[in-house]
Amino acid sequence: MTSEAEPLTLVLVGPMAAGKTSVGRRVARALAVRFIDTDKRVAAAHGPIPAIFAEHGEARFRELEREAVADALDEGGVVSLGGGAVTDAGTRELLKSHPVAFLTVSADVVAARIAGGGRPLLAGDDPVERWKTIFEERRHLYEEVATATFDTSRRPMQRIADEIAAWRREQR
Repeated sequence: MTSEAEPLTLVLVGPMAAGKTSVGRRVARALAVRFIDTDKRVAAAHGPIPAIFAEHGEARFRELEREAVADALDEGGVVSLGGGAVTDAGTRELLKSHPVAFLTVSADVVAARIAGGGRPLLAGDDPVERWKTIFEERRHLYEEVATATFDTSRRPMQRIADEIAAWRREQR
């Protein structure tokens, strides 16, 4: 068992629509720990993410995000990072001492998941093509920080969550 000084921590990384939030909540329940979404933390403290990008730029957002990741890792639990968090070298450095699950998903499955919008980076005529481009740009960074990879494309989220929770228990 982990001690109070060292809370059980698991980090989830991956592209938009890979299932980090839905899988993450289930993994947290299975491990009986808190679920922390760093994007939600940044938005709660500093306002909507699109507004932060527009008013202060991506560099400032990544700085705020890195601070939120550091705080979440100190608290422990299942920590879900925004899709672009791995683009920041400081954030990648923070992840080195923690188990990191890379959630991946196929482009054909993403189309249904991103329907309805709400993702500014995917705005435009062909959101799936934009998603593919962003994923390919970041894939090597996800792989760099990952301890294990789980594909969320075609299996029930609960089954994936159970596998991740079992994998995390083995990491102790």
